[in-house]
Amino acid sequence: MERIGLIAGNGQLPFLFARAARARGLDVVVAAHRGETDPALEAEVGHFAWVRVGQVDRIQKVFRQAGVSRAAMAGGIGRVKALSEARPDLGAVRIISRLRSFRDDALLRAVAADFEARGITIIAPTDFLGEVLCPEGHLAGPALKPAQEKDVALGREVAVLLGQADVGQTVVVRDGHVLALEAVEGTDETIRRGAKLGGPGAVVVKRCKPEQDLRFDLPAVGPRTLEVMAEVGARVLALEVGRTVLLDAPALFAGATARGITLVGVR
Repeated sequence: MERIGLIAGNGQLPFLFARAARARGLDVVVAAHRGETDPALEAEVGHFAWVRVGQVDRIQKVFRQAGVSRAAMAGGIGRVKALSEARPDLGAVRIISRLRSFRDDALLRAVAADFEARGITIIAPTDFLGEVLCPEGHLAGPALKPAQEKDVALGREVAVLLGQADVGQTVVVRDGHVLALEAVEGTDETIRRGAKLGGPGAVVVKRCKPEQDLRFDLPAVGPRTLEVMAEVGARVLALEVGRTVLLDAPALFAGATARGITLVGVR
């Protein structure tokens, strides 16, 4: 049986990838980040090893010993934790010493190049996740109002600029005013901050960077984000078509409908 590697972070995306790979008859070998990856993932795969952020050589060793020649990255690593709890090994030092930029994309591309130089090709998780990518159009909840459509358009425009700066993926807007931009705090805290400034009725837009390498940092949204939106009274969630993973889509659609939150897929 062919084996495929999974460099797992937090959230449900590693589970979705592992299940999709197993459905194709692949044996999944997981390098899971301690303190980030849900330990329950171990029960769903054939091979499982804990690593810490920055342990490049250890991950490569896990994969080589298992005969892995292809691997994907799935799930996030909290940026604050990555900065404060990283344990870089010689492999990480080898990569960092060659970097001219420490932005996310540059770092992750350098990591992928290092893996490939050692016989392990990093693939996009979307190769296995096509069925859970966001479709286009109205998905759930009330229809967009004209003012909300304008806010979605503004949020998309600003999100493109935010992505070009390699900062974040989420923008919160209300009545033509930009309330919050995502930085290191993540989507949920960005929504809370925007709603605190603008009150109920906010529009949330989430999309990839314009030149996003789909092997890394793929946007993902699940029921938890809707819970946060409901807590603060945000009314619209607009997601990029074909490049945002819907975690538990049936629950996401049902949750949006029950809470009166509009969920749309936009280009």
